Amino acid sequence: MTATQLSPSRALRPTAKVLPEHARGHNRSLVLQTLYRASGQSRADVARETGLTRVTVSDLVAELIAEGLVVETGQREDARPGKPATLLDFDRGAFQVVAVDLSDDSVFRGAVLDLGGAILARVEVALAGSTGSEAIAKVLHLVDSLVAAATAPLLGIGVGSPGIVDLEGTVRTAPNLRWTSVDLHGLLAERFEVPVLVANDANAAVFAEHSFGGVDGDIMLIKVGHGVGAGLLVGGRPLFGATSAAGEIGHVVVGTDGGPVCACGKTGCLEAWLAAPRLAARIAAITATGAEADAERDTVLREAGRRLGIILAPVVGALDLSEIVLSGPTELLEGPLATAAIETIRTRTMAEFTGSLTVRMTTQGQDIVLRGAAVMVLSGQLGVS
Repeated sequence: MTATQLSPSRALRPTAKVLPEHARGHNRSLVLQTLYRASGQSRADVARETGLTRVTVSDLVAELIAEGLVVETGQREDARPGKPATLLDFDRGAFQVVAVDLSDDSVFRGAVLDLGGAILARVEVALAGSTGSEAIAKVLHLVDSLVAAATAPLLGIGVGSPGIVDLEGTVRTAPNLRWTSVDLHGLLAERFEVPVLVANDANAAVFAEHSFGGVDGDIMLIKVGHGVGAGLLVGGRPLFGATSAAGEIGHVVVGTDGGPVCACGKTGCLEAWLAAPRLAARIAAITATGAEADAERDTVLREAGRRLGIILAPVVGALDLSEIVLSGPTELLEGPLATAAIETIRTRTMAEFTGSLTVRMTTQGQDIVLRGAAVMVLSGQLGVS
């Protein structure tokens, strides 16, 4: 087993105005978020940080201690007169989270995490070309194994799935898995009887980058794997779109000059240019050697980056983004591809406004969707991220 401790940086913003009947839940989340981001605070510290009264904080802390989410860690060493303050901490071991990543073309991945984001156990299930009901059965088998590996009560299950996923957790369509209207939320909630959150893998990934990647502003994350998708956070809020299809850039046709045939049947989709298996296959087909092979490889990657830049330029112009993050195989995305993408964006937008635009690789590595799935559960169940 390996353990990777994450350091949360920013909380996702609430998506609605706080109504009076929801005030206690909102205040509870404020207290939890404050202790989640900085341990070793007293009740008075929390009151100052949140703007809540000391009476309210004391009442909420008593409730959270009773639930096992907050613990007292001792008294602060203080030279000032009076009784030393009792320090508090968010108990990261009180519950565990099961996180699932279905975005890879060859394997379904899962992990058990504590509430601080440390990965306690991992499980993988080989996809072996499975689609349809066979792939669903492998998801259930994976989650069975993860639930069995948990050593504390489960807070919930988070899933990052390819395709278009609606707000109820139904995968409306995932062409590479041949899924149509698969109610993953319902299947998992009924089987395991714990809260379940399901989202598109790119949306899960952008949650991880926002919460743990030090992002300080609006962000668009491009997830490149078996397919291509994007997650958007603007003003600290995710964009899902009217039909839950925001960020589905993979099947947008790039240009009018043809191109590779896509799995969806169209010609020249971004996914046909950029998906990792497609890029790897074109590079593997290079027959030249030495410097000539390197040049041909760079040409393939630069063309894919140029096509990505064509897609992203109007998005950058419309939303005034300052940062685009790439998630996927570093050996394909970093270097010529990323450089070509940003060059193309700048030539197709107003340079005085996009001169500071950056295109970079994620800081979260291969676990980005798993971490994002865990953030979904933490945010949905406790209001922390």
